[in-house]
Amino acid sequence: MNKKKLKDWAFEDRPREKMRLQTAAHLTDVELLAILIQQGNRESSAFDLANELMCRCNHKLSVLARLSIKEIMKTKGIGMAKAAILQAAMEIGRRRMGKEAMKEEVIRDSKMVATYLRTKMMDLPNEVFAVIFLNRANKIKHFEIISSGGMTGTVADPRIIMKKALEEEAVSIILSHNHPSGNLKPSKADQDLTEKIKQAAKYFDINVLDHIIVSNEGYYSFADEGAI
Repeated sequence: MNKKKLKDWAFEDRPREKMRLQTAAHLTDVELLAILIQQGNRESSAFDLANELMCRCNHKLSVLARLSIKEIMKTKGIGMAKAAILQAAMEIGRRRMGKEAMKEEVIRDSKMVATYLRTKMMDLPNEVFAVIFLNRANKIKHFEIISSGGMTGTVADPRIIMKKALEEEAVSIILSHNHPSGNLKPSKADQDLTEKIKQAAKYFDINVLDHIIVSNEGYYSFADEGAI
């Protein structure tokens, strides 16, 4: 691989200048990462470091987004500062997607909720269980991850969920969890937990509107499938 310094590149081919002349949309993923990395070292340019990092991630930003700072730093030449900048950029992207997905605020359908949930949980390497708490107007009052587990599952305590729902004065809730494996089919444990929480919520006049499973492959809605 040719590790020519960026200063030796043609002016219009340097990532920063290319972005200024043609807008960011014209840059490759590696070129955008090179801008974030800013500087290379004696052995590699910022572009080389970005390219090596993307090679480690099979050239998928979704893989990069799941890396921790320590994992990013395994790329020689990328220290704590550069790794933190890269992770911050990924988080900014997720937050923008989340806010745009819920800009109407009022929950209208499962697709809208799933888009919001995927921005919150799609890059997590482990399974988590989260709840969206809603008011009478079906607007989100609060979102919270209730529990976190391993690669294959997590357990949520209905008592904790009900306590939080009462604290938030929620009228309705939407249950959710992610499947890092990509499989969207609910397990028997998922179905049993949904029913358990639904029965507990009845005692407090709280409606369980849906339970949505999200992954990088899409989403599964218990409500849409008539399973709740």
